[in-house]
Amino acid sequence: MAKLLHAILLGLLGAGLVHIVVLLLVPTYSQRDAWSVLSEQSNYYRMTRLDPSGAEPLVASIDPLFNAVACRFDLRDGIVRVNGSGEVPYWSVSVYNRAGQNVFSFNDNSTSDRMLDFVVATSVQMIELRNALPAEFDRSVFIEADIGEGIVVIRAFAPDESWDETVARYLDGLACTLH
Repeated sequence: MAKLLHAILLGLLGAGLVHIVVLLLVPTYSQRDAWSVLSEQSNYYRMTRLDPSGAEPLVASIDPLFNAVACRFDLRDGIVRVNGSGEVPYWSVSVYNRAGQNVFSFNDNSTSDRMLDFVVATSVQMIELRNALPAEFDRSVFIEADIGEGIVVIRAFAPDESWDETVARYLDGLACTLH
């Protein structure tokens, strides 16, 4: 019986220590989410490399064969258009809300000409946009996302080192603009 009581007390003490450590670590991890890290690096509507060469990536666990950029936006300011020119073997786009939940994803196979050109808007903005569609948006992919702030992440595939410069030039040429 004494051994059982000793084991229970030891278990409770261990569990208490683990809980205290976790509670002390929560502020460290809760303030270092992708939104916070990205907001330290750039303002809204600016493309930011997530895989800066020679430095630690802004977001962990980036596939080494993919280079990526991100752009923070606020749909309360207006619609967001992301576009660029050039060709890479493969690209994909993900739109995340501020909490990091994926709202929409697509890739180069979702477009007719494999060109990256899309608009993110709320439902109300989308109705207004369709009533008076600007000519510059005639080939754009439209993403309806009822979110306030968000992040667009574009990833481009670099199959080997010979593609690194082409992919970097492609990502650096992308524009994230407020309309």
